[in-house]
Parts: sequence; C-alpha cells; structure tokens
Amino acid sequence: MTLIADPQSRPTGAPYDPTYDPLTHATPGTDRNYAPTYWVATAGPPPEDDGPVTGDMDTDVVIVGSGFTGLSCALSLARDHGIKAMVLEANRVAWGCSTRNGGQGQTASGRLSRSQWIARYGRETALKLHAEIMEGFDYFTDLVREFDPDPQPGGHIYVAHRPRTYEKLAAESALANEVFGYRTRMIGADALKRDWLDEAGAVGALHEPLGIGIHPAKFAFGYLRAARAAGAKVYPSSPVLEIERDGAAFRVRTPHGTVRARAVAIATGGYTSQDLHPRLRSRIMPILSNSLVTRPLTPEEIAASFRTTTFVTDTRTLRFYYRRLPDDRVQIGSRSAITGADATHPRHLQLLIDGLHAKFPVLEGIRVDYSWWGWVDVSHDMMPRVVQPEPDEPLFYSLGYGGNGVSFSAQAGRRLAGLVAGRKPVGLPIYEGALPGHPFAPFRRIGQRMLYRWYHHRDEAA
Repeated sequence: MTLIADPQSRPTGAPYDPTYDPLTHATPGTDRNYAPTYWVATAGPPPEDDGPVTGDMDTDVVIVGSGFTGLSCALSLARDHGIKAMVLEANRVAWGCSTRNGGQGQTASGRLSRSQWIARYGRETALKLHAEIMEGFDYFTDLVREFDPDPQPGGHIYVAHRPRTYEKLAAESALANEVFGYRTRMIGADALKRDWLDEAGAVGALHEPLGIGIHPAKFAFGYLRAARAAGAKVYPSSPVLEIERDGAAFRVRTPHGTVRARAVAIATGGYTSQDLHPRLRSRIMPILSNSLVTRPLTPEEIAASFRTTTFVTDTRTLRFYYRRLPDDRVQIGSRSAITGADATHPRHLQLLIDGLHAKFPVLEGIRVDYSWWGWVDVSHDMMPRVVQPEPDEPLFYSLGYGGNGVSFSAQAGRRLAGLVAGRKPVGLPIYEGALPGHPFAPFRRIGQRMLYRWYHHRDEAA
C-alpha cells in the first residue's frame, strides 16, 4: 500500500495535522498544509489568493471559511449584489471539507429523505423544499460548466445491500415519481450487474437522473478564481480568533490584524470550533469520514467491477460512497474514527479496504495510492440552516449539510449572500430559525461509539 504525500505543500507552511478535532481545538491552525488527498495532488497549483491578513482593515462583509459555501457566498455577493466581501481562511483556500469530500453532487440537502421531509414538514413544505433543491442543482450545474472540474454526469445510483432496503428504496422511488415528479427508477440485480456495476451482495438499486461527480479541488479553485475576478478578496493563513460586536458592526480578530465589518457570514462546515462564536457552540456534531483512492483499474478489472462512472452510495446507515474516477481509479469513503486523536489508527483505513474488497472481490489486494479523512458537519436534527439567528444582529451562517453539501453548498452560499445583502429569507425551514443546540454535544461521542456498533450490527443483519 502506498500513501502519496501532498505535492502542493509549501516549504514555509505548517505541517498537516491529521489529529485536528473541532471539539477539542480552538482553531484549525494557521497556514497548515492540505490533507494528502487525491484531489489536491491532481488539481494543479492553487490559484493566486490575497495572502494573509497583515494589519487592521475595514470592509462591508467578512466571510469566515473559504470552502464551497464561503466562496459561493463571496461570488454571489459580488455578482448579484455588488458587494465585495473579504473571505478569511485559517489555512489554505478550501483546506477543509471542500478538498476532502467524495465529489458527489446530488439533489439533496441534509440527511433526510423526501419521505422524511413530508413526515417532518408536511407535503406542501416538502414540495417547496424539493423545488428549492432542484433550483440549487441547476445553479450547481451552471457552475460546473463554468469551472469544468472533470465532471462525470449520469445521476446517482443508490445500491440496496439487503432485500429490505430494496423495498424501502422502491417506496422512495414511487414517492419521488408520484408526489415530486422526480423521475427515478428501480434497477433489478441482474440489470445492475449487466449495465452498471458488479457489486457482491447488491440486490438492486435506485437510479436518480440528476447527479454530477466532480473533482472537488478543481471546483474549489474555480470558485476562487471567479470570486476574486468579481472583486472578492480571499485571505488564507488568517484564522479567526474572535468575533466581537463593535456598535453596529463587528471586530473580527486574526493573529496579525483585526478586520472591522458591518456583517459577518460564517461558512466553516465541519471545521467549526466550539470557540468560534457563542451562537454556534454545540450546534454541529462533527463526524469523521475516511476516503481512499486506488491505483488505476485495468480494463479487465473495470469489466468485472465498475462499468459505470456514475457515483454510488449504499443503503447502510454507516454508508459507503464510491465511484470510478476519470482516470479509472476507484474512490471509496465511509465512516472513520470518533475523535481526531484516534484518526490515524490504521483500523479506520482497513475498514475502507475491507469494504472495497467485500463489494468487489476482484479488487482484493489492489494498491491504495491516497488516503485521508475529514470532518462532516452534521446538525442535531439532520438538516442544514442558512440563517440570521438573531434579527437585530448582522451575523449569518450556513452549516449542517450532513455530507450532502457538494451541490447544495452552491445554493446555500447564494442564499447566504442574499441574507447578508438584506433580501427576505426564502420561506422554508432550512432558512428559518437557528440550528438546534445540544447541551451535551461534546459528550455525545460516548453514545456515538455505541450507535456505531448498533448501526453496524443492524446494517449487516440478514
């Protein structure tokens, strides 16, 4: 097994910290190298940025976080509202979720299914939420055309790993077609094997027509170029140490300068520390996800495993997500350690390797060229929020995607920009009210360990 290091590391940068944990670290560091992802290794040199903050400054809007959401917000503020924001980033541009995810852009927001939307919000609101997410996917598609991040269209395959989960998928497919007018279809086991992929144990799948696999780092770098060309400023190596109210404005303190701004928008995803701002304390439960990328497959291996480049997830609660990349490598990801301190233990990588081998026995022993992990921002009610939590305070945030932010972050950033610019919020639950808090969020990991064991037992039961 070969693990390739980050070729984009600057000699002056701080070492990558594989044990960073947002529940125990006050900041994610300063100017740390990227995680050793396949995406960073193959994206080419990062575009030019504006360098770190080196003195006191004034601006209309500060955006905290330079991932998909923060850069989408900066781009929309400039293009749609004529507001040239400043983006502050602790480490490198798009250092967190946006260069560590699986690149699966699909029609989702948060972790709830469409049937769960109806159960929670009612049919009318669920239909409006669906329309909003479809609009957002159209916007994401436009950005994919603009940035050209090695797109792989073809929708999304949701593989049932047990007969009981196939039945649940069939019910979801019928609901999508009949209630939402979203033309999904079921694929039987034989057709799945013949036309798509030969996955051991798969009993069929749901295919949804909308979905684009992307190269996340190339997409993030496209955002960076576009946002700066539109007038935004992006300052890496500038961690936010404090956000404090200063009359009608804010003072945003970094190690080498304080920025005074009339509004602050927070887009820090799974890397939101407990100390960033009181309104965000214990609002997110960060969950680690591991990922690996193999060597390129041979033609014979492709024929015996991944005939498609459409991206895939399975029906486990502790789900796997996987696809064949444009250079014929396999990327697969799933759950990882509970804490950052345990993230480097080899058993977490071995779980992924074992999962890959179990799904595709022909790939047993295949070389692993890249391995990394990153934090996912899971909200306590499994749905995101893009909100101004207090109407008299010009502070805004967009968080809680639960692993489904690749495409939705484009729309979320655009909606966040609208809020900052003074537009009335869209009348949907994800754009109303603060993220729910949890008084014992740092201690939920005790229960998380037990839940992971239960989920694994339930997922693998016959």
